[in-house]
Amino acid sequence: MKAKVLILLGLKIEPWIWAPVIYFLWVTVFLIIKKTIYGKIKRFAEKTKTKIDDVLLDALELPLVLFIFVSGAMVLDKIGPFGLNGDLTRYFSVALKLTSILAVIIFFDRLFRNLIRTYSSDIDILKTSGNVAQGIVRIVVVGLGLLILMDSFGVSITPIIASLGVGSLAVALALQPTLENFFAGVQLVVDKPIKVGQFVKLDSGEEGYVHKIGWRSTWVRMLPNNVVVIPNKVLINAKVLNYYYPQQEMAVLVQVGVHYNSDLEHVEKVTVEVGEDVMKTVKGGVPEFKPFIRYHTFGDFSINFTVILRAKEFVDNYLIKHEFIKRLHKRYNKEGISIPFPIRAINYDQEKTG
Repeated sequence: MKAKVLILLGLKIEPWIWAPVIYFLWVTVFLIIKKTIYGKIKRFAEKTKTKIDDVLLDALELPLVLFIFVSGAMVLDKIGPFGLNGDLTRYFSVALKLTSILAVIIFFDRLFRNLIRTYSSDIDILKTSGNVAQGIVRIVVVGLGLLILMDSFGVSITPIIASLGVGSLAVALALQPTLENFFAGVQLVVDKPIKVGQFVKLDSGEEGYVHKIGWRSTWVRMLPNNVVVIPNKVLINAKVLNYYYPQQEMAVLVQVGVHYNSDLEHVEKVTVEVGEDVMKTVKGGVPEFKPFIRYHTFGDFSINFTVILRAKEFVDNYLIKHEFIKRLHKRYNKEGISIPFPIRAINYDQEKTG
């Protein structure tokens, strides 16, 4: 069927004139509608607490524009202003299909990359490896998109998939140690035995702050400001003492001994007073915590007890112990409380007899 000629006010308008006009009007109207409605939805999404809607709208913007242009061409296809029998030309049809698939690829590419960028601050492994993750996602999305595109145009992708399978197996065998560390890193992210910023101690003796959790290794910054790099597969199988679980605050235990002639009630009262002063005045102490002591041993030369204080985090215990021992020693001297030291008696008569 031949393309229709439009008659307007007695004038014959050829398809090659009115078809572009209709296409232009269609695209212009829908772009205006899209800008108006999309802008309102976007402003509403910015006020919500969740970030998912913002990510989705940002990923949808460019593909939506492409679909508007494609929809205009589809309208012309239905009207039939081009080609024989009112159908689009073969090349125009290919261009439409290509644009549609490209729009889908762009949508998923931007969606996943925006999700990684938005939530990377909440996931330890993405804080330092977000760019790598975005690169991997882009390769996967674009690769799948190309396979779908080739299949839609009649190109057999079965040999390609088979080749990718064999190649992937070879790469997996060659990169086995790297992949072990990679999946161990994923397990660390999912299980969350440690997080960036937490103070941990390894069964091998190293202790410090978790500085970075990467795809291959985890970095722990020790107190001397050195960094120990631990492969993830080693860390996932190691015993780790996390000083931030179940909470960041921790008890600080100080061992003390007093003379057997001491008034234990008075010793307890004085020691608790010193502990309370330390909690309120020393940085890292917990002001609302009330220190207490527990007598536990009749030692060889003293009655021993434990003073229980509290620190906001692990490294604060060093300064708290430091200040507590200084102040307790000064207060004991003032109160006349004796802290005995080891005494060894030698029986000279027995030595001579022997």
